[in-house]
Amino acid sequence: MGRLSNPNSNNIKKVLYISYDGMTDPLGQSQVLPYVFGLRKRGYEFHVLSFEKMDRYRDHHKAIQDLFKENDIQWHPQDYQLTGGIKKTLKQVRRMHKVTKYLNDIHQFDIVHCRSYMPALTGLKMKRKYGTKFIFDMRGFWADERIDGKLWSLDSPIYKRIYNYFKRKETQFILEADYSIIGTQNGYDEMHTWKSIQGKNPDVKVIPCCANLDLFDPSKIQVADQDALRSELGIKEENFVLGYVGSIGTWYMLDEMLDYFKCLKAENANAIFLFVSGEKPEYIRGEAEKKGIDTNSIVVASTLHAGVPLHLSLFDNAIFFIRPSYSKKAASPVKQGEIMAMGIPLICNSGVGDTDAIVIKYKAGTVINELNDETYRANFIQKEMFDPQAIMDGAKAYFSLEEGLSQYEWIYKKVLG
Repeated sequence: MGRLSNPNSNNIKKVLYISYDGMTDPLGQSQVLPYVFGLRKRGYEFHVLSFEKMDRYRDHHKAIQDLFKENDIQWHPQDYQLTGGIKKTLKQVRRMHKVTKYLNDIHQFDIVHCRSYMPALTGLKMKRKYGTKFIFDMRGFWADERIDGKLWSLDSPIYKRIYNYFKRKETQFILEADYSIIGTQNGYDEMHTWKSIQGKNPDVKVIPCCANLDLFDPSKIQVADQDALRSELGIKEENFVLGYVGSIGTWYMLDEMLDYFKCLKAENANAIFLFVSGEKPEYIRGEAEKKGIDTNSIVVASTLHAGVPLHLSLFDNAIFFIRPSYSKKAASPVKQGEIMAMGIPLICNSGVGDTDAIVIKYKAGTVINELNDETYRANFIQKEMFDPQAIMDGAKAYFSLEEGLSQYEWIYKKVLG
């Protein structure tokens, strides 16, 4: 792997970035790599420790490794175990501790930057043992997400104990971190109502999930490429394309989005629903079929992060419904900034992070307050109803990667004194 030309220079500060998400995952590609690459250009030496799902690592590690080499960053991928339950998770946490200690013995990091709660267990340990500056990039309320998403149940003594453990650790992370980062103003305000935080004034900054506006730039899309992609996907020029981008899992409300599309399809026979997702096409089509939707109007495409803007450019509207819950006060959907950067009006539901407030402020689409057919039919939108430039200006004002990098650089300088 590439090395800095002068790694012993006192001017170069060393950062260990720890992520439990893989760099071969879409989230790693959109919400870790652009930040570490950008901060590397601003003069920091980076090592990235991540946990990779082996199927994705097998398929994509060469491309990601090349990106790391191009940006002169050392990558230390570890095997993420999908099965094995709590015992396997504990084993992976111990490995995280062990690898971090090994790397720190060699490099003596100035900062350990931890994305979410599992890496923060290691980050706090490093701060306490070595005095390493610890950044808790919490993003959201992870332990509460596990409850709200029904991955953990408080009716289970084991999971209740784990939940309470992480809520105690959450307070320690926030109070002992040299700086914490959260994704939404809504989450920031909620955090400051907690008894464990009130009056303590920890250093916390709101940085949403940003979008690379150089990548998500509609002016760079070539008509010939759009035509070729439409042909590949079987989409006709006359089709009205409702689009969804990203994974479908615990939080994204596929049933309700399909209900919206069914209402739209009844109104516009040329409507199709394009999913840009790594989900299995047969699963999405199967769910559509259960609702009596013609599966010929369901198109599923998968692409690496670099190919997402071209796919988005085929959308007339974008949609995402996220299950509202307590933990989602702190949720900043990655897809929102990317969609808005392309000037595409979006349909979303209320009650999730700052999403609805941003859509309303920048006139970027419509917010649905009640998820039912009557409300869906009242909220069909056309591209012509919105100013694409105003939507793009909103993305630039709120989701700019360059602004996010400047905020992170400010934090790095602040904690390093």
